[in-house]
Amino acid sequence: MIVEGSIVKYKHFSKTNVSRRHILGAAALGMAAFPMINKGYFAASAKSPRLYSKRVMDLMESSLVIDMLGSLKLDTRDGFYERPLSPEAAEDFRASGINCLHLASGIGGPDATAKVADYLATQQNFAGRHSDLFSIVDKASDIPAAKRAGKIALIMGLQNSEHFSRLEDVKRFYGLGQRVSQLTYNSQNLIGSGATDRVDGGVSDFGATIIAEMNRVGMLVDVSHCGDRTTLDAISLSETPIAITHSNCRALNTHPRTKTDEAIRACAAKGGVMGVTGVRMFVSAKEPTTLGNIVDHIDHVVRLVGIDHVGIGSDIDMYGYDDMSPAALAEARAYYKSYAIREKADVEGFDNPLKIFNLTEELVRRGYSNEDIGKILGKNFQRLLQTVWGG
Repeated sequence: MIVEGSIVKYKHFSKTNVSRRHILGAAALGMAAFPMINKGYFAASAKSPRLYSKRVMDLMESSLVIDMLGSLKLDTRDGFYERPLSPEAAEDFRASGINCLHLASGIGGPDATAKVADYLATQQNFAGRHSDLFSIVDKASDIPAAKRAGKIALIMGLQNSEHFSRLEDVKRFYGLGQRVSQLTYNSQNLIGSGATDRVDGGVSDFGATIIAEMNRVGMLVDVSHCGDRTTLDAISLSETPIAITHSNCRALNTHPRTKTDEAIRACAAKGGVMGVTGVRMFVSAKEPTTLGNIVDHIDHVVRLVGIDHVGIGSDIDMYGYDDMSPAALAEARAYYKSYAIREKADVEGFDNPLKIFNLTEELVRRGYSNEDIGKILGKNFQRLLQTVWGG
């Protein structure tokens, strides 16, 4: 749902809400940082009110945790990128257990090429100024290397490909650091149709050449916001596996941002991986909507295509959409009318820096093995990135 364009710029929450929701201490991941309280339960940080079993803590410590669609901050109109990261925010990133974030925004319009160049420069400049915490991903091996160094690896991506106005632009933006590109956002572009278009014409001839060039340079094709026919066309046309970095299952919730079983099967048959989101209206059309409902989507993908083709693409930052300022939330509701955003956009338990701990706890409760939980947390996406990028 993260967008950059004429309506919504970078959506993020207010400083006041940061203080209200800030529940984590300075502890970085590592067993020494997690004090044992009693009976084998641990706190994920010095200030966290939640306790987790040793198994959950060990899984978070040993797994490569990849969030295949996240954000450093959803609403940056407060000058987030122009100032140093606050110590509190840095502590939340370190304590989150996330080893890799795929950063992507839905940038479109006639000046998309210039805006994307600016977006990539802004993200990479910010990462460079906080090199003690973040590192930029070039190849797949950079992700486990970042974990070993105690950093969060950042993948540069886009949720639209309107900046590919010429075939040469794919190589150009690859050279500027882009490693993932969603073919369309919600609306039609020169490549294909979006998820909320009334008519889906599929991938265009121009779009087919863009996909082929992405395959050639080693850029991952993402179809999360594509329409149903465009999704299937892209999977068929791509010579390499593709990703649905952040979506949910149509079989569990009829929403334009969910994927059909046919699409999930096609993605898996090509060797791709689907990341499940925690955006409330994508997860369920009914209340209550809970963390368990998010895991229901993981269960569905596993039953449909197997454990090797599902991961996480949260589609939020460390705190979620409901912590944005009232003005930013109102803007989002007006822009995303087809999403039917309810009173809340986030799911409780998946709207704070410990969301992956909470998700892991639910996976344990449902009887997933340690090996399978490791695949869901990041091993599956790491395998996909290794296949497409090399290294």
